[in-house]
Formats: sequence, C-alpha cells, structure tokens
Amino acid sequence: MHFGVLGSGIIGLTSALELQQQFPTAQVSIIADRFNEDTVSYVAAGIFRPGTSFMGPTQEITQQWMRDAFNYWDDLRRSSESAIAGVCQLSGYIYSRTTPSIVRNHFIEQLLPVYRRATEEELKLCQGGWKYGSFFTTCLTESRLFLPYATQKFLSKGGRVLRQHVSSLFDVPQDIDVLLNCTGMGAKELCNDPHLVPIRGQVLKVRAPWIKTAFYGDFDTYVLPGFETVTLGGCRQYDSYNTEWCKYDSMAIKERCYDLLPSLKKAEIVRECVGLRPHRSVVRVEPELLTNAQGRRLKVVHNYGHGGYGVTTAPGTAKYAVKVVRDVLAGNSKL
Repeated sequence: MHFGVLGSGIIGLTSALELQQQFPTAQVSIIADRFNEDTVSYVAAGIFRPGTSFMGPTQEITQQWMRDAFNYWDDLRRSSESAIAGVCQLSGYIYSRTTPSIVRNHFIEQLLPVYRRATEEELKLCQGGWKYGSFFTTCLTESRLFLPYATQKFLSKGGRVLRQHVSSLFDVPQDIDVLLNCTGMGAKELCNDPHLVPIRGQVLKVRAPWIKTAFYGDFDTYVLPGFETVTLGGCRQYDSYNTEWCKYDSMAIKERCYDLLPSLKKAEIVRECVGLRPHRSVVRVEPELLTNAQGRRLKVVHNYGHGGYGVTTAPGTAKYAVKVVRDVLAGNSKL
C-alpha cells in the first residue's frame, strides 16, 4: 500500500504521521515543493484557540476535531519531547470593549483546563478600559520547531519526501493508492475551488522575554509569547493575495499592541512576516474519485481550507482524514 500526501505544511505533516500510525506497513510519501520556513504554517503563532466561526461538515464532527487536536497537542506537551517539538502550555486573556460574546468560545470553554470570566482586577491588567474578559490556559505550538521535528519523525518511520512541483493532482507517482490533498491555498487551482479564499495576515516577531502571558484585544489585536519571540498581530484581509510586507499594517499593529502593553515599545523587532491563510467557510475533508482524459483513476481525500486555524486543528482533521482513507479502502465511502 502506497499513500501520497501532497503538501508539507502542518496539515500535510500531521496527516502523514497519522497515516504511518494507522497503516504501519504502508509506504507514505510526502510530495511538495516548499518545506519548513517556506510554508504558511511557519509564520503561524500556533496558539490553540480556534475561531468560533470555524466549521467542518457538521457541528459534531467539528467538535470532535477540536477534542482530538487538543488532546494531541496536550499529550505532546506532557511528553519528554515537548521542548524539541516546540509545544508548551500558555495562559492568556481575551478582552473586549464591544460585547461579551467576543470573549466566549463554545469550542474550548469545556475543553481547556481553565476557561473563566476575568475578574474586575484582571480587566485592568492592560490599558484600554476593557469591559469584558476571559482567562484561559491552552497549548502553544511553535511551528518553527514542530515542522522539522515532525519531518524527522516521519523520516525515521520510513517515510519518503519527494521534492516536486505539482500542477495537477495526476502529477503524483502512478503507484499511489490514495492521495491526501493538503495543499492549502494551492488547492484553489489544483481543485478549481471557488470557495477557497486567501485571508492575508501580517505579524511582527519581537524579542520581549518579559512577556509570559497571551493577550487579545479588539480589532484582531494580539500578543502571543513563543519559545524565542513574541508575536504581535494582526490583520485579516479577505481575498487579498498580497504577500508583500505593508508598512501601514505594521504601523497599525504596533500602535494597537503598544497601547495594550506599553512595555513592548522597547522590544527589538526580529522580523515581520506575511502569510495567506487558506480560508473555506466549511473546511474540506472529504473523498473524491478523479478520472483524467487518459482514463487513469485517482482516489483523493482532501484536507484543506483551515484558514487561520491550521495549527490549532491539524491533528484533529488529520485523524478524521485518515479515517476517511480507511473508509475509501473498505469501499464504505461515497466515491
């Protein structure tokens, strides 16, 4: 049995590792033309905090993705490999002056070890006259560490990596039995998918070792400490394909984050990053049987469209996608 995984971001890597776990005697090949720092995953702050609008095929399946994903990250955090894998525990606050619903999150209020209303004293921790707030404890995954860790783990289990540009799903090796399509924004052209839309994001990575707690404010403002740097964000520009750094976005991010935590003004800026989040109103994890003009048939399981929550949900959708692979092989799917 030979499985192909198209894409080497966090969705592709977690899917490949799940395939190896569920099919230990099978050959698994990752096919991609970009790796590690060249992927969108590399830019992500990586905090486990899904957006409340994130949606899979059903509410029940989406909630299961969240449970499976959090358990994966939390188990890794508790393991002896947590430091090299780049997974740690992080607590933080979500503030709003607008409405109490902004500081609530139905996906994780019962899932995280701590998720509670912020006290009046806690609302005054940051400048801004905050009316509503929540405190939570979650996991953070530093993709800069996790991607090479996961790649090494994949290779150590006999996985193969093929560096190849693919302009059609049929460009993959002929002997692949099932292909997992984890191409993120690449799926827009590969699958001719009009529902896949880029949401442009820009962040600053700064050196601020005194920041140990995450903070969220209104208007997509966030301060997220990682292993070496603190991520300041952000922006969400719908249907923008601009991958160039924008000085005006940078100025707006700094103004909002500095207002939230004035001590950040003295932080050294290490780098500024831009990424296009592959957003789909319903994340696509489903099978498809393709046939090309030459009559070649290809069994595909799609796994893309996670938007800004790829790191958060990757292990959950990977587990579900590999279950779909098993159904495809057993003839139980709707192909």
